[in-house]
Amino acid sequence: MKKLIALLTLFLFSGLTAQNTLTLNEAISIALQRNSNLIKSKNNIQANESRLKNAYGELLPDFNLRGSWNWRRVEDDGGAKITDFFGRESIQPSSKTDTRSYSLSAGGSVVLFNGLSNLANISQKKNDLEAAQLSLEKLKQDITYQTINLYYAVLNAKELVQVRKDNLKFNQKLLEDIQERNKVGSVAIADVYTQQVQFGNAQLALIKAQNDFENAKSNLLNFLALDVLKDYDFENPNPKLSTKKTNSIIDEFGNIEQMVNFALRNRKDYKSQMLSLSSAQKGLTIARGNYFPSLSGDYSFSASATKPDDVFKHRVWSVGLSLNFPIFSNWRTENQTQLAKVQIENVKEDLTALERQIKIDIKQGYLDLLAAKKKLDVSTSNVKSAEENRKINQERYRLGSGTILDILQADKDYTQAQSDKINAEYQYYQLRDKLINSLGKLEIKKYE
Repeated sequence: MKKLIALLTLFLFSGLTAQNTLTLNEAISIALQRNSNLIKSKNNIQANESRLKNAYGELLPDFNLRGSWNWRRVEDDGGAKITDFFGRESIQPSSKTDTRSYSLSAGGSVVLFNGLSNLANISQKKNDLEAAQLSLEKLKQDITYQTINLYYAVLNAKELVQVRKDNLKFNQKLLEDIQERNKVGSVAIADVYTQQVQFGNAQLALIKAQNDFENAKSNLLNFLALDVLKDYDFENPNPKLSTKKTNSIIDEFGNIEQMVNFALRNRKDYKSQMLSLSSAQKGLTIARGNYFPSLSGDYSFSASATKPDDVFKHRVWSVGLSLNFPIFSNWRTENQTQLAKVQIENVKEDLTALERQIKIDIKQGYLDLLAAKKKLDVSTSNVKSAEENRKINQERYRLGSGTILDILQADKDYTQAQSDKINAEYQYYQLRDKLINSLGKLEIKKYE
């Protein structure tokens, strides 16, 4: 039996001889480098920078350079043709004429006034760029939190595996003791069979826990775009929690109203949405600019000749201004203005919805954290009680005053209490970091 257990344990739970240790900080750094959505968002930042550069460029005159060459041939077979007012005809000989021309021109135009639309366009593109940068920072925070969640899930599953290993060892030793006592006639054979079933169940529970652990690792490694076939070890970055420690963490957050006000000042996505509203308002200014007259200037220089060497002997310089008064544009300007107003209202609604969501996230997150603290305190006490209860029932069974069922139930309660405590501890950490992220306080600079 001992050889069977050793082989089973070696087969299921022995890792590769060379393990790579992946810390939480390393996992977050990898996620911030490899996440596909983050890479695409960074690319969009470059697009916004280009749009801002183009908006500034609209204030400058454009410049074009053009050169042309033209060849033309006119052929006439000759014959009678009317050559004067009275309709008299004359015979014209056949002819063939070739002409060539060469020309160079340079020039451009500049918008001098268009209802301040060009200036509003610059402000809009600035807001768009800053909003995109803030959205990128919020995405980094969300990716950091997702990585923390997945990492904690791995550590949680890892500790549950250890609980099941310890439980398997306990049941193995208990089975050996019962078999020895059955040999000397102090316990019935039914107790042996009962414990063999319990030992088998402990093996199955260990296999399931190990499988859950492997799945949790695969989820994390896949999120980090790492090879799921490689073996990694994971370190717990957090100290063991105590009642004093959990109380100090709770005290750091303050009351809900203060947290909401802090989040509305510091959340990257809320500040980004505020800039989106300002950008939409600039869009209304751009649309209304079409109601105003526009003033533009143009300039040009050209030269032409029939021979390349004579091109610059004939030169033309020109400078001009043009003023355009919009009288009727088929309601196009009115449509653009209305669409801009609708966009403003939609962005305002998105901003209001986001504010409500922030309040919900913080309130629920804080209440969930308080509940998790109470759950952790209760589960910690339960572990101590369940451990003592198992020892008492084990001793009673040894003395003959208890039954095998009492031990099995006590062992089941103790194992469940251990699992509940581990789950409660990592749930507490996850909810703590979730609330920190909801406040916009999740630190990312140290991971980049």
